[in-house]
Amino acid sequence: MSKTLKDRLINTLIETKKVRREDIEDAMILQKQRGISLEKALVEKGLIKEKDLLVILVRELNIPFINLSKYKIDPALQEIIPEKISRQYGIIPLSLLEDSLTIAVSDPLNIFVVDDLKNITGKDIDIVMSTHEEIGKVIDSYYGGGLETTVMDISKDIDVDDFEIISEEDQENDLDSSVDESEKAPIIRMVNLIIKEALKQRASDIHIEPKIDGMKVRYRIDGVLNNILDIPKENQNAVVVRIKIMSRLDITMAHIPQDGRFKLKIANKEVDFRVSLLPTTFGEKIVMRVLDKGSLSVGLKGLGFNDRALTILEEATVKPFGMMLVTGPTGSGKSTTLYSLISLLNTVDKNVITVEDPVEYLIEGLTQIQARPDIGLTFAEGLRAILRQSPDVVMVGEIRDGETADIAIKASLTGQLVFSTLHTNDAASALTRLVDMDVEPFLVASSLFLISAQRLFRRLCSSCRKEIDIPHDLLNTMGYTLRPEDKFFEGAGCDQCRQSGYKGRLGITEMLEVNDEIRTLLLKGESSDAIKEYARRENGMTTLFEDAMQKCVRGDTTLDEVLRVTASD
Repeated sequence: MSKTLKDRLINTLIETKKVRREDIEDAMILQKQRGISLEKALVEKGLIKEKDLLVILVRELNIPFINLSKYKIDPALQEIIPEKISRQYGIIPLSLLEDSLTIAVSDPLNIFVVDDLKNITGKDIDIVMSTHEEIGKVIDSYYGGGLETTVMDISKDIDVDDFEIISEEDQENDLDSSVDESEKAPIIRMVNLIIKEALKQRASDIHIEPKIDGMKVRYRIDGVLNNILDIPKENQNAVVVRIKIMSRLDITMAHIPQDGRFKLKIANKEVDFRVSLLPTTFGEKIVMRVLDKGSLSVGLKGLGFNDRALTILEEATVKPFGMMLVTGPTGSGKSTTLYSLISLLNTVDKNVITVEDPVEYLIEGLTQIQARPDIGLTFAEGLRAILRQSPDVVMVGEIRDGETADIAIKASLTGQLVFSTLHTNDAASALTRLVDMDVEPFLVASSLFLISAQRLFRRLCSSCRKEIDIPHDLLNTMGYTLRPEDKFFEGAGCDQCRQSGYKGRLGITEMLEVNDEIRTLLLKGESSDAIKEYARRENGMTTLFEDAMQKCVRGDTTLDEVLRVTASD
């Protein structure tokens, strides 16, 4: 800091504002302790107001003061001053005229800022003044703020060697120019950045979507998509090719859908990615599903099920034979539940075989078959082949047709324990859905012993949740009877949850145990609603809505989430 400027400021404060030199010296001590500017230290000590200080600085240093809120900044300046530099130095670029770059600063006495920026940009630096708060607001709006940011800046922080691709096949050297471009370090860093940030933010899916002027990257976090960053149009082909190479897909085919997978080793941890490419109007859209085996190691208790549901599920794993179904829409955690159950059964004394489309998690000790309908290896054909392998436990990824349902049910009646999934809104509907698939009702009644319908809702952030009041009329309309101990919460939003109010997800379930009475109702041709009502009244079954409300009044989620997830219930 220049002594001349510093002394002039101190003398002016003493003469015009009647500030004692001892107080200024205290501010200078605070400045050194906190590593802040002298001006900020003076304001924090209450020796002068920020506006008064700015007036003195403008007068003494002859530096113009501008109102940034009324100033439109050229977006091209982001390439000269990236966001990281802007935040580090607390400045904002305003204009570039030939070799002269004008920036706004809040600390004009820090002459090192000007020297550093001159070396970084290779431009002459002119400065104007604005407040620290105003510059912070403009940085957030100018560079996108929040989750959104630019690749040009943050990709520089990611090393090419951050990731190790496992089992990536060697590529030919005579690939087209787009492959050469994709192998350049910036493109590799860009893809690594997208993946690394997705893992950091606990994303379950990465969407890379082509637009007319570039590519948009979105993460699905806690079941909801969030905009993250934009990729320039000139990098689009290179990014697609890079991901195709990682996934061992055909880089020459851009007009047909493709599916692949790859595995990365990151900080001694292996993470699988399932990749889907779809040709669209503006290019190929990429969706990468993050398959972290760590989510399976949490066990059934980590899925958020209530005690009764956990007991029923654990009992299901010791059944000698029979069939259990997990139902729910896409993204409701069906696969995670099934894999958690299979993991309990994956012991050396059992032959456990799965047929899936696609194989999501590669689990040691399991025999896993990838269904390939294009070559005739359907779920039904795969299941027929499995039954000739003397299995103890069979998992069928999904029952999609009557043939698969019929084979699975007959397998469960001849000594195998069978697990599978079905797309229905609730547990009772699975019974009637199988009958609608032309499976004989007596076969359904004889084989099924448990149906679990489930959903996932967003969990409230524990760092910023706060109690709120809910109108009693609304609860009455929903059919919920308020109890004295019930409390409702919402998330205020904080840094821990990216200002969303939610962090993580939790499962809710509806467990329908198929007993003799339920079997009798099915054989009589009763509707799923009648079966559901009987199970609630006589067997104490907790519905999805009831389970969600129990967790809501416990402070696990909000009423909005309950309504969003259980609207069909």
